[in-house]
Amino acid sequence: MKSKHPLTQFAAKHQSLLLVLIGLAVLIGAFVAATKSNMANIQSTLSNTTSYVKEQCNHYARIQLASETKSLMRMTESCKQIVHQLAESNTAADETALQRCAENAYVSGVLLLDPQGEILAQYHAEGQAPADLADYLASPALRDTVSYPEKRYAARFYCEDGSEVDLTAARRQDQAGLVVAYYHTTVEYLDSFSLSITSMLSGYDRENNGIIVVSNGSDIIASNDPTLIGSSTDDLEILRKIKAEGISDKLVQAKQGDGTFARYLGLMERGRDCYVYAFLPEQTVFRSTPRTMVYALVAYLILLAVTNAVRWRTAQVYHDEQIQAQIKHANNLREKNEQLIRAVDQADRANAAKTSFLSHMSHDIRTPLNGILGLLQIDAAHPDDTALLSANREKMRVAADHLLALINDILEMSQLESGEIVLAREPLDLETLTSDVFTIIEQRAAESGITMVRDERSDPMELPYVYGSPLHLRQILLNIYTNCIKYNRVGGRITTRFQCLGMKNQVVTYRWTISDTGIGMSEAFLEHIFDPFSQENVADRKGTGLGMTIVQNLVEKMHGTIEISSTEGVGSTFVITLPFAVSEQAVAAPPPPDPTASLRGLHLLLADDNELNAEIVRISLSDEGATLTIVSDGQEAVEAFRSHPAGTFDAILMDIMMPVMDGLTATKTIRAMDRPDAKTIPILAMTANAFEEDAQRCFAAGMNAHLPKPLQIDKVKQTILVQTKHDPCADPTPSQKEDVPNDR
Repeated sequence: MKSKHPLTQFAAKHQSLLLVLIGLAVLIGAFVAATKSNMANIQSTLSNTTSYVKEQCNHYARIQLASETKSLMRMTESCKQIVHQLAESNTAADETALQRCAENAYVSGVLLLDPQGEILAQYHAEGQAPADLADYLASPALRDTVSYPEKRYAARFYCEDGSEVDLTAARRQDQAGLVVAYYHTTVEYLDSFSLSITSMLSGYDRENNGIIVVSNGSDIIASNDPTLIGSSTDDLEILRKIKAEGISDKLVQAKQGDGTFARYLGLMERGRDCYVYAFLPEQTVFRSTPRTMVYALVAYLILLAVTNAVRWRTAQVYHDEQIQAQIKHANNLREKNEQLIRAVDQADRANAAKTSFLSHMSHDIRTPLNGILGLLQIDAAHPDDTALLSANREKMRVAADHLLALINDILEMSQLESGEIVLAREPLDLETLTSDVFTIIEQRAAESGITMVRDERSDPMELPYVYGSPLHLRQILLNIYTNCIKYNRVGGRITTRFQCLGMKNQVVTYRWTISDTGIGMSEAFLEHIFDPFSQENVADRKGTGLGMTIVQNLVEKMHGTIEISSTEGVGSTFVITLPFAVSEQAVAAPPPPDPTASLRGLHLLLADDNELNAEIVRISLSDEGATLTIVSDGQEAVEAFRSHPAGTFDAILMDIMMPVMDGLTATKTIRAMDRPDAKTIPILAMTANAFEEDAQRCFAAGMNAHLPKPLQIDKVKQTILVQTKHDPCADPTPSQKEDVPNDR
């Protein structure tokens, strides 16, 4: 037999001793590693803390200076505004006039001085002037302002009670003298909103972040230990030793200096105007070292136990693994075969759906387009037949509406399939919404000879105020009702029953059951009614075949259900069940439009790169009395707005997709301008980007309304009137409007 190696024999005889030595080595290694790690961690922690506090102290001084500068600049602008207001006013500058000026400019007081500095009139919001104001009114620097039109005087002074006053003066424009305005900031406000180094340090935990000290030399001005504030850095040995080293970011060790054996570790950062110290007791720094050694010993013992357990189970586990590997291999082969079969089926269905899609779209798009082109040729051949031209225009409008509906359905279906549509969560009045839909459908049904009936068994709507997406809910109901009208008979009926299924966890569930007496559907077709472009009678197509697909996708997005039952020759029943979060807030109804209102007196800036679209808007709005200035891209819109005085334009009509600069960027640029009307002028998006996400992007850029193309001029007009709050009976002031040409 082959003899064992001497080292192997030694290990076998002295295994226990070897395990003990290894355990001791593990403990020593854990101690050394934990000590180094704790030292590195505490140095990093203290260094980061002192660096951050140092920067904050530096920022503190700059912020205080910047805050004072901004406040004085705002007061200078307010004083300038008061000067202009007094110059434009025809009334006497008495206390009442000064009060209006102070309120408009948001200041605490206004005084009028003659060239010699005597007070002519004054207004103080607090009833009396600040105590030290008279001293500053007598300042030669302030009085010199009367001799220099462009000079502005601004200063800040502090009152005895700790409050502060920002004072500014400017020369009057209407007559010789000075306008003095001031803003008084109370002590309570300063205490609530002023910055404080001490309050900043109070957020640091002494046990974890250490004791932090900020000094301006030897005096401690701030600390997260309140007992140290006001004392000297020479009172603590650790601070004296850190200060004696004089090196930033160097960890220093020192005793406490009170006769005990306690020791501290700390370091210092030197700021521009201060010194920042941070230190911790050694027992805090190394408190994790014993725990680390225990963890290491436990881990070593667990490792030994696991190693011994693994050794005797290795053979059995290996055998089990071999069996499992064979089973897994067989399962993988079977799954791959099934995946290949599914992939082939999916590819076949995708190709069939693509072919069907192209076929349907080619037919449905070409049909109304062919009608429009054909009618245009007929109009060109009969230019003098006004009756024929009028009839053809109506036919072309119907064909264009159908083509628009087809395009909208295709785009919405594409967004639903890609998951891009995000439902809104807005407070809505469900009773008003369903009533509006019923009113619209009732008129359409009457035109087709169909009667709309409300089932008497319907439940009362006791919780009408809910959260939901009103646009998409209205679309669901309109699509269902439209199908009931399309596939109904003259003299038929459409019955609606409304039910409340109860409320749970502030969510109420409603159900609409809509039944018609139409031609019905076969059982075979019901299985495919939600498939895109599916219609039972292809020879008699009455739509795009996307309506029910869109309805199903929207209902599922709302976490609801839709069920359909039908009998040929009898009719169909649609059951829509939707949950809504209950809203306690009532929804205010929008004011009805005024049909007699006009845009007379409004000056609008239109940005659109499409000349035909711009011409249509120009003619339509000019007929309503508006004056338009037209530009062809966003950059020109920005320049036109910038180059005209404030108040020239009443609103901006902005296309989105334009060359050079798009409408969103142009809107952001205008909103960022430093002029009075840049933030308030209404900017209306007029764009072919018609989805809810497009509208949200417009609002996020700073626009006030979103008008999708094709434009409905009545809606455009009403939106302009609402946004501009225009009164057509009041002519614009000539000084506020420029005579700008009504063209590009």
